[in-house]
Amino acid sequence: MLDLVASTPSVADKIETKARSDWSNLRQHVDQRMTQMDTYRYSWWVHWREIADYVLPRRYRWLITPNQWNRGSPINQRIINNCCTVALRNLASGMMSGITSPSRPWFRLDVNDPTVAENDEARLWLADSTSRMLRVMAQSNYYTAKAMQYVDLGCFGTAPMIIYEDLGKPDSRVIRCFNPCAGEYYCSAGPNFTVDTLYRKFVMTIDQVVREFGFNQCSPDTKAAWMKGGSSLEREIIIGHAIEPNPDFIQDGGPSNKLGVPASFQYQEVFWEWGNTQTDVLRVKGFFDQPFSVPRWDTNGNDPYGRSPVMDALGDTKSLQVMEKRSAQGVDKMVNPPMMASVAMKNQPASLISGDVTYVPDIANGVGFKPVFEARIPVEEIDKKIAKAEQRIKDTLYNDLFLMISQLDTVRTATEIDARKEEKLMMLGPVLERFNGESLSPDIVRIYRIMMRNGLFAPVPQSLRYAVVQPIYISALADLQRATITTSIERFASFVGSLTGVDASAPDKVNFDNMIDEYGTALRVPPKIVNTGRALAAVRQARAQHDQQAQQIQASQAAVQGAQTLSQTDVGGGQNALQMMLQGTPAAGSA
Repeated sequence: MLDLVASTPSVADKIETKARSDWSNLRQHVDQRMTQMDTYRYSWWVHWREIADYVLPRRYRWLITPNQWNRGSPINQRIINNCCTVALRNLASGMMSGITSPSRPWFRLDVNDPTVAENDEARLWLADSTSRMLRVMAQSNYYTAKAMQYVDLGCFGTAPMIIYEDLGKPDSRVIRCFNPCAGEYYCSAGPNFTVDTLYRKFVMTIDQVVREFGFNQCSPDTKAAWMKGGSSLEREIIIGHAIEPNPDFIQDGGPSNKLGVPASFQYQEVFWEWGNTQTDVLRVKGFFDQPFSVPRWDTNGNDPYGRSPVMDALGDTKSLQVMEKRSAQGVDKMVNPPMMASVAMKNQPASLISGDVTYVPDIANGVGFKPVFEARIPVEEIDKKIAKAEQRIKDTLYNDLFLMISQLDTVRTATEIDARKEEKLMMLGPVLERFNGESLSPDIVRIYRIMMRNGLFAPVPQSLRYAVVQPIYISALADLQRATITTSIERFASFVGSLTGVDASAPDKVNFDNMIDEYGTALRVPPKIVNTGRALAAVRQARAQHDQQAQQIQASQAAVQGAQTLSQTDVGGGQNALQMMLQGTPAAGSA
């Protein structure tokens, strides 16, 4: 995602506060659109419920219903073997540490103009701005929300995350992030088939609504409940929430629909009380940039919702629960089998406790008191089948990639481990490319512009005033994808070095400055270490002057040494070579 520094607005996201009667058309618009999006989402919604039942029940809302007091009740009754849930956590943890690790830089800001990139002021400003952005992410809840986004992405295939400004408060952290859960949100794709519209329904208490949106913005029913106080403050209502492109901004100078915020805002946000007969809204807000990201694991056409690896593993997960249940039932029949006894023992004491004695009548046929049948369950075969199903689930969720080193049977070399990682990363290549475009780029652009608008960067140098700034991903997985770059450079340099013995002019074909720059970039060398532009020119000029002075000193020393040698050379007749040369030199002014 490219971004022009000079085009970033210098004002913050704005909240519109018009009269309540001015929002009737907007309220009708968001109500009707959410109803239609609800209809389109139905098939995905049902599929998500099945996934949640077997994998992640706490991250799904079947119905957005207020005042439910059984939310803490057990809801994972279908999960007997939690292999898929654990494998999903491993997938999310591996992506978190490999793509956006909080403990190491995973992106840097750069420009696409090489002449600007070599400018010392520009390089230092980009490095400092990258450091500031990483610090803001670390001090906010960005990484906490990102970790949950990876879980949602691997489970449901779609994982929205909203980023708000969080400035002007005592505990402000510059940004705040939210993760709507499956069943709450509705998505719609734009003309480029990426999600650009996010609707959702959620519940808030009366107290939360009044404190968040203000008493005057609430409906009469909400005001009355708040004024009553007491238990009414804990009563919940459904809140509608919409973030969508501003129709006036899209029209680009055409006739205004007057549905929302002014045309200077690219996105608009609307909160309203869902289900009441009022035509007002709680809040309307404008955004200069997209305030959310909605990555999808895999997509099909213009579907706004994605497919996930858990969807692929759902069949194995269901069969695993059945096998685990049947295995437990078989073992139970072996340990605690059903018993049969003589009719004469009816209403007589009988015990299955170890050490107890049960007296039975002496019956000729020898029935007595014994198991109905001898249960011989092939436990080992069942365990092997369960293990195969678990392994298929782990493979489907890429656990063999992220847990590769810990699962090696023998100690391997670093070269072999890198080769195995590169081979396995080919499977995640399309997912990573889509994730970069649908999640990381919107996140970085959003945070960058929030910080730029609020003056959280150093003054922009003149060389970057009209430069195009773009994020370069340097995460562990991105490094592995680019690992071939350093290998190719090293092999090429070795090849040129081997040719030098045959042809001394072979190095002339190589631009060593560019080779060093490319190698340093691939290894994520800090820009302060590598000299470019004026700094490089100054170093080379100083070295050239030093070499010239050294040559002059060497020439002077050679002349002195030559004169000394001549003065010490005896040519006979009491003269040395220097005197003979001076005598043979014609005097000044002689013919």
